[in-house]
Amino acid sequence: MKKIGILTGGADCPGLNSVIRAVVRKAVAEEYVVTGIKNGWMGLADNNMKVLDLQIVSGILDRGGTILGTSRIIPPLGDELMSKMAENFKRSGIDAIIAVGGEDTLKIGLDLYNKHQLPIIGVPKSIDNSLTGTDYAFGFDTAVNIATECIDRLHTTAESHHRIIVIEVMGRYTGWIALEAGIAGGADIILVPEFPVNIEQVCDSLRERHKRGKTFSIIVVSEGAEIVGHSNSIEQEENRKNHRVSRVGELVADLIEDKTGYETRVSVLGHIQRGGTPTAFDRIIGTRFGFHAVELIKQQRYGTMVSIRENKINAVAIEEAVSKHKAIEDDIYSIAKVFAE
Repeated sequence: MKKIGILTGGADCPGLNSVIRAVVRKAVAEEYVVTGIKNGWMGLADNNMKVLDLQIVSGILDRGGTILGTSRIIPPLGDELMSKMAENFKRSGIDAIIAVGGEDTLKIGLDLYNKHQLPIIGVPKSIDNSLTGTDYAFGFDTAVNIATECIDRLHTTAESHHRIIVIEVMGRYTGWIALEAGIAGGADIILVPEFPVNIEQVCDSLRERHKRGKTFSIIVVSEGAEIVGHSNSIEQEENRKNHRVSRVGELVADLIEDKTGYETRVSVLGHIQRGGTPTAFDRIIGTRFGFHAVELIKQQRYGTMVSIRENKINAVAIEEAVSKHKAIEDDIYSIAKVFAE
């Protein structure tokens, strides 16, 4: 009887439990046993595991977070820790591991696959949709919907008080949340990491809006946006170590108010974007990913990640999936720029 291990690593997001549920349901149908590895890769290092069955995963489809817990560790890992994980894998009797996570989680899985020949299957989790090799990662749709609702709510107070409101959303390396939530929420200006921000041009756009009688504006900015000529207060390496970036929204708001005199406020959405109930879309693709991850184990296609392209499930090499961030393209961003004119 084949024994499958599953872990959820990195930041939590809506849809993780839908993947866990699908893996267990599909595995039981195949007469496999599923072992949940608790708290991400650290659970493998600590030998912290538990058997998952149909009763345990019943009723978790609509729950946010992850019933397995998670941890955030940054690759590359030391040889001692990697060897410990590999040894615990062999002792556990697990035949293959499904690693559900983003860039860092999958990079650790890739290292274990390459250096210790651990049979790894990846499932893409990324609320900012930054993993290449897949059109969507689960968690993204929920984050966009939450951010859009917040933008809608902030529109009314911005209009009532004739203010500029800067809304900072997640997206350290890519601006997908800012772009899609900004377009859906009717933002006037959208600032993303892929395109360095000229604050003078932003202020010029705001002045033009005021000339046309628009006494309020909504600006959506990704947390990783680069403001030309203004460095962030926290160095990038320090950001990565502490899993955070500086408050670029506050920087943008201060600069706008100083340069234009317009009353400006900032709202940082932060972790609210990745909490709570997943959308129907994230539940569905999470379920599809979990189902097909077990299929990949049946086919022994280790070292690959489940992906979705043109609404069809595929598999790509994990190495390809983590090779670069999936950046916004010029033709998509041009849609957002129309509304800043």
